[in-house]
Amino acid sequence: MRRTTRTQEKMSELILKNARIVLKDEIVHGTVVVRAGRIADIGGSTSLPSAEDMEGDYVIPGLVELHTDHLEGHYAPRPKVRWNPFAAVLAHDAQICSSGITTVFDALRIGMDEDADLSARDMRKLADAIDDGCRNDRLRADHFLHLRCEVSAADCFDGFQVFESDDSVRLASLMDHSPGQRQFRNIEAYSTYYQGKLKMSDEDFKAFCAKRIADSEANSDRNRQAISEACKDRGIVLASHDDATLEHVDEAVAQGIEVAEFPTTFEAAKASKEAGLAVLMGAPNVVRGGSHSGNIAAQELAENGLLDILSSDYIPFSLIQSAFGLGERVDSISLPEAICMVSKNPAESCGLDDRGEIAIGKRGDLVCVSVDHHVPIVRTVWREGRRVA
Repeated sequence: MRRTTRTQEKMSELILKNARIVLKDEIVHGTVVVRAGRIADIGGSTSLPSAEDMEGDYVIPGLVELHTDHLEGHYAPRPKVRWNPFAAVLAHDAQICSSGITTVFDALRIGMDEDADLSARDMRKLADAIDDGCRNDRLRADHFLHLRCEVSAADCFDGFQVFESDDSVRLASLMDHSPGQRQFRNIEAYSTYYQGKLKMSDEDFKAFCAKRIADSEANSDRNRQAISEACKDRGIVLASHDDATLEHVDEAVAQGIEVAEFPTTFEAAKASKEAGLAVLMGAPNVVRGGSHSGNIAAQELAENGLLDILSSDYIPFSLIQSAFGLGERVDSISLPEAICMVSKNPAESCGLDDRGEIAIGKRGDLVCVSVDHHVPIVRTVWREGRRVA
């Protein structure tokens, strides 16, 4: 895939003055200058006539989102309903960018079961629509692909191979949502989620669980091995998902995992951190004050120095909301440190060293933010010095 960088259309110069500039380790008041898409100066003259006055608002780096399932909702807003994939991508992109996200890894599900309303063909349609949007400069944010690999599904590796020649795939996660483990170690939480969602009787739910467990036992190990080897060969960053035990973390380390997504226990998060994995948690977990599945609270991990990255998961705006929330509520975390969790840290975890912080030479991906009633308000978004929202 050839990605456009808008070189011909980048603003020759962007100057933002009178801003509270959030650097990686401090907040300074002054000016940011972007030339040819890159940050050229910080704290320079405020008297330049072309400078835009930020009126004391925050200027933060553009956010980097690693795991959002949000695109699928635009494409399949109701059961059996399929939206035009190009229109779905445009709607998703607009919402992502207006939330302050300038780099997004769109998570596409790989590995279906008999209850899935989507297929690998649908995922490929969405990926093609993203590719088309990138090549034809239709999109506001910079887009990459994250393959969410449901390893318990028999067709998981077949779905993964549909993307074997797609160089926009930069991240893959290995997940197993069968009952009795990981996210759903508590069978009551599994019942609340699936039995309520699918309107099953108790007897049908019992059969449903038995089938899911059997599928996991038959497919999970071989799919984990095949996909982890393929990712190593292609240089794709690999993430675990919902690790709950020390055994899960040991398995992740052996498979070359670099990012621990949504560990469900304090024990697993601590072991992941000690093993050198970047620990990622959901921003909605921070905003809500806890996990919707009854698992470990992200804020508790943050308070204990065990949180590296936040992801919006299913609500794009929760990413910026959670960062400002942590910076305000957790004494041991400054606002710059919290902003790093949604910009610098996720960028570095996936090898994107050209973005994620306001520093000389980095991309001019910037967001102007004010705060009202403890809620951040995204005023303006620039990608490589060009206004996109």
